[in-house]
Amino acid sequence: MKSNLLDELMTLTEEEKEILEFKNNVMKDIYTSQTNFVIESEKFLSKDHMITLRKHTRFIDFPKHKHDYIEINYVYNGSFHQRIGNEEISLGKGEMVFLNQHIEHEIKACSEEDIIINFIIQPRFFEFIFSYLNSENMVSDFLINSLYSSTQKGQYLYFQVAHIDNIQDLMKKIIDEMMRPTLLSDSSIKLYMGLFIIELIKNSDKIVKKHTYSMQHYLIVEVLKYIEENYRNATLYEVSDRLNQTHYSLSKAIKKATSFTFKELLQERRLNKAKEFLENTTLPIAEIVDKVGYENISYFYRIFKKRYHLTPKAYRDQ
Repeated sequence: MKSNLLDELMTLTEEEKEILEFKNNVMKDIYTSQTNFVIESEKFLSKDHMITLRKHTRFIDFPKHKHDYIEINYVYNGSFHQRIGNEEISLGKGEMVFLNQHIEHEIKACSEEDIIINFIIQPRFFEFIFSYLNSENMVSDFLINSLYSSTQKGQYLYFQVAHIDNIQDLMKKIIDEMMRPTLLSDSSIKLYMGLFIIELIKNSDKIVKKHTYSMQHYLIVEVLKYIEENYRNATLYEVSDRLNQTHYSLSKAIKKATSFTFKELLQERRLNKAKEFLENTTLPIAEIVDKVGYENISYFYRIFKKRYHLTPKAYRDQ
């Protein structure tokens, strides 16, 4: 981390200058007159990117809102005060909070010395690490649940890790790579983020806010993880056998917890994976259909268009 990065972050942005000079009335109206609004990832992330960061805008309150992405608030300097759900949370330097896309929060105005880095992350960014996770820790539970908007479960994790050197070093490396990108930054960020999540799991005892989950909740997490890992050939009967549950009782539990059937969750995952292949590869569409577990191409085209309002070819060409 270069020594002048703090000086760079302390510099007022144009938005902050306008706030201090009381000139940006339109922006002030947006932030002070709305409540319970949703900030969309498209504002910060292009189609080709799943993760970015920005310095949190100081000197102004942010009213109650949600996101359609995972957010990490990291206190690079100073402190950070917000209300998450019904709880007041104050973070010190080096601490962080994870917020999923279903939790409401509001933020108190930061002062000049408060430098907060907001990581804006599409939940699917974490898919690459799921094979290394299990449902017996709160970090992986948080990430797996965040993949499925159908769970509608607002969650946050507050980490008091200011004195954990490995976590602080990795966080600073990620920030440095994202603020000063090179040709290898995308690969480096993915590697660092994987190591970062593993270090957080190793330090789960530093999570201040803890929840107690029922056995049924853990069954659902295992089902979601199973779908992530086996979407091509997943079946309700196989996961029922793995979890020593009858397929009928597990089917009811899935529907109750997520408002979706096993088949609908599996279809959503397959379509998301197909979309990724269309965005990031030149594979023939017929091969993509096979890779995500469908045999009938006509059926795939029909459900893809229903979900994304475009044919697979039109989606790739847009």
